[in-house]
Amino acid sequence: MKITSTSCICPVLVCLCFVQRCYGTAHHSSIKVTRNQTKHIEGETEVHHRPKRGWVWNQFFVLEEHMGPDPQYVGKLHSNSDKGDGSVKYILTGEGAGTIFIIDDTTGDIHSTKSLDREQKTHYVLHAQAIDRRTNKPLEPESEFIIKVQDINDNAPKFTDGPYIVTVPEMSDMGTSVLQVTATDADDPTYGNSARVVYSILQGQPYFSVDPKTGVIRTALHNMDREAREHYSVVIQAKDMAGQVGGLSGSTTVNITLTDVNDNPPRFPQKHYQLYVPESAQVGSAVGKIKANDADTGSNADMTYSIINGDGIGIFSISTDKETREGILSLKKPLNYEKKKSYTLTIEGANTHLDFRFSHLGPFKDATMLKIIVGDVDEPPLFSMPSYVMEVYENAKIGTVVGTVLAQDPDSANSLVRYFIDYSAEDDRCFNIDANTGTIRTTKVLDREETPWYNITVAASENDNPGLLSHVTVGIRVLDVNDNPPELAREYDIVVCENSKPGQVIHTISAIDRDDFANGPRFNFFLDERLSVNPNFTLKDNEDNTASILTRRRRFSRTIQDVYYLPIMISDGGIPSLSSSSTLTVRVCACERDGRVRTCHAEAFLSSAGLSTGALIAILLCVVILLAIVVLFITLRRSKKEPLIISEEDVRENVVTYDDEGGGEEDTEAFDITALRNPSAAEELKYRRDIRPEVKLTPRHQTLSTLESIDVQEFIKQKLVEADLDPSVPPYDSLQTYAYEGQRSEAGSISSLDSATTQSDQDYHYLGDWGPEFKKLAELYGEIESERTT
Repeated sequence: MKITSTSCICPVLVCLCFVQRCYGTAHHSSIKVTRNQTKHIEGETEVHHRPKRGWVWNQFFVLEEHMGPDPQYVGKLHSNSDKGDGSVKYILTGEGAGTIFIIDDTTGDIHSTKSLDREQKTHYVLHAQAIDRRTNKPLEPESEFIIKVQDINDNAPKFTDGPYIVTVPEMSDMGTSVLQVTATDADDPTYGNSARVVYSILQGQPYFSVDPKTGVIRTALHNMDREAREHYSVVIQAKDMAGQVGGLSGSTTVNITLTDVNDNPPRFPQKHYQLYVPESAQVGSAVGKIKANDADTGSNADMTYSIINGDGIGIFSISTDKETREGILSLKKPLNYEKKKSYTLTIEGANTHLDFRFSHLGPFKDATMLKIIVGDVDEPPLFSMPSYVMEVYENAKIGTVVGTVLAQDPDSANSLVRYFIDYSAEDDRCFNIDANTGTIRTTKVLDREETPWYNITVAASENDNPGLLSHVTVGIRVLDVNDNPPELAREYDIVVCENSKPGQVIHTISAIDRDDFANGPRFNFFLDERLSVNPNFTLKDNEDNTASILTRRRRFSRTIQDVYYLPIMISDGGIPSLSSSSTLTVRVCACERDGRVRTCHAEAFLSSAGLSTGALIAILLCVVILLAIVVLFITLRRSKKEPLIISEEDVRENVVTYDDEGGGEEDTEAFDITALRNPSAAEELKYRRDIRPEVKLTPRHQTLSTLESIDVQEFIKQKLVEADLDPSVPPYDSLQTYAYEGQRSEAGSISSLDSATTQSDQDYHYLGDWGPEFKKLAELYGEIESERTT
């Protein structure tokens, strides 16, 4: 089968059609599809024969953007089996088959029904097959072919990144690269010149140029000055078809800004300036400003100012304001119109960031002349000194002259000056001042020990202008006189031991003086000569403002005298000397061998009770031992083992222990003990202990007479015999306990029962000889004895 392409009909594309036909003839010659054997169809025997040509076809092309009313003819399919009788049917499948591309199944003509866009899809892959119309059997195997969309120049170049903003330094050399722009064309770059772009400049000449092929923008002039023109708008055009007539074009804008370099030195607008400064200007204050202009910007316009010459270099200073780039003129020293009325300064402004490429344009500094006129101002009076220090003795009479201050009018008028002391509300007004002469006097008697220093403020004003004031500080030192006698430094607690030796130092004392050092130490200590010699103590001056107290005799006794008094005298070193007297109190105390005080007054209280220290310790020791014995006894009683548990069937007599004490004689009222006195009365109460008894108790008043006639010993023997002969008792011995003391006791009964009715021959008068500690006990037993005797 052959595929035949058609000629182009559109007159506008005659050239393209010619290229297409030539291209198809030269490059797309018929492709022979050969095979070694044919396909076995419907059971026919497979015959091996020489391969013959089946499909013969060309590659198809179709123009994009076809706008004609009829479908565009693409090409023709033809099979060798087609005899022209219509028995062969052509079928087309693949991309766009039936929608974009249709085929005449009888003739094999292929048409395109839609306008195609190569920029969306460049080619289509389809499959062609020829079948027998009657049998629907394939006459040839299916074959694949391609329909390419042929490009036309339907897309203009585009700058995808525009518009552009770029900078370039001013004063750059000609040909300095600024920016490279790139335009893109969606047409096929491999076919014709549809995508071949060239660049040109539409706006921005003669300052800039563009490379037609690369799109690089460059400067076209030397020394482009930012101060002359800073911003440029350059329009660049890109045109396809290599720039030929009929090509499509696109453009973009490039905004170019010249950046600053330091190519301009600073310049003062004037060469001479004049500044008025009043003489009352404060030191350190700003008195004026000056500025040099610099056409550059940013750091290239930074500058510093300095005073390079003039007679006011020591009076004025200049600094630079970095924000405003101004020179700030300040006052270093006070001005005085009466002394100097004008100053001249030479001020220089210089760039701080230099670019040596442009040093030939320098120098990058400038200077100007500044004349400063000092203005006359009515000034307040001026004191002769910045501050005054005066002295006056304490206790001086009221009106004593302390000193004089002096102030004058610094102006040429030389007005009279008046003085006064500037007191605050809470100040103690101890001084006054003469308004005309400035003499300061006391108004009170001063005491150095109370206030040693005074600070006052003196103000001065002109008579003609009282509102102008000046102030000065006056310090007044109060000088000391010897008006305070010395005294002991503190209250001393002096102790002397009973076992002291003669000449022993028992204490060291010192003194103080409220006066100044010159009228105070050195202190002298001595005993009052008007008194008789003290036989117990003496005083030794150590000549270092201290004195030592020494004993004169051996041993002291608290029982004889426990406190001594020692009068002493103290004098200072002032002129005239002052002295004072004091009395020291010395206590007598008991001390250890190493001199430590053991006791002073506390032991005297114990001695009055008749007990020494050793006796007191012995008594305390006895009390501790008694307490220990009591605690041990209680502990032993609590830890005593309990008896074994007795069975409930054991009806023998059990011993029940109660941990409480008896009530003494009061126990006679608690229970009836007549049974112990006469056990024979128990016969009527006899019952077995191993069974529940059924006994009727007789009244108590019926048995009292019987119990008194029976002996307890006989009763016990009788009970023992009964227990041995009674077969009903348990077959084991049991211990029967009775509160019976027995007979033949030489000591007699120790029981407290009925003790209140017995008489005692004990004599307790000897307790009165035991001392005051047993006085209460002797009185108690004395009363008992007296009651018994009575």
